[in-house]
Amino acid sequence: MNAIHIIAPQSGAAFELKKGDVLTVIDPMGQQVSDMVLFNKEDLKERISSGKTMDFEESILLTKGNFLWSNRSNKMMEIRDDTNGRNDFLLAPCSPETFQIMYDNPTYHPSCLENLHRNLMSYGIELDDIPTAFNIFMNVKFDEKGKLSVLPPTSKPGDLVRFKAEMDLIVGLTACSAEDSNGGTFKPIHYIITDGNGFLTEQS
Repeated sequence: MNAIHIIAPQSGAAFELKKGDVLTVIDPMGQQVSDMVLFNKEDLKERISSGKTMDFEESILLTKGNFLWSNRSNKMMEIRDDTNGRNDFLLAPCSPETFQIMYDNPTYHPSCLENLHRNLMSYGIELDDIPTAFNIFMNVKFDEKGKLSVLPPTSKPGDLVRFKAEMDLIVGLTACSAEDSNGGTFKPIHYIITDGNGFLTEQS
């Protein structure tokens, strides 16, 4: 079994996790964001919620020791390790409209929303079902007036975030397609799936 799954630049993946499985998301080259969305495998109407997570965790900066919560107030994942320590849960996945409105780019541009939808379709998940993503390695800051700034990630080559599944999940994951989010360049994202004992799972 191949331990490392590779998400090519400006693309995505979707896969299942069993309760207790561990997902390790790796930034192999540094300064690359990965958008992650979660769905309850047994009921797709239950999905990751930025609002519930920030409410229950009492923070907008989520890292090791925090949980990611669903729209039904259930824990979906625990963040077990985070070597970078900077992630975002404020901004939605970039979409074709993102590049038309914010980048003044009328031509086609790959986007995380499309990549998530393309890979999650096989699980019966529609475009409008995709919520605000947990943006791994994304560096968003705001000033005293609340104005947001998207800065280059602080992640270095090999930085990782490790998650433990708190329920059976369907996961969507990308290598983000937005220039501003990734310091102006596009790079791959790696991930590894192991069981609770650290052994590779069958899907690995």
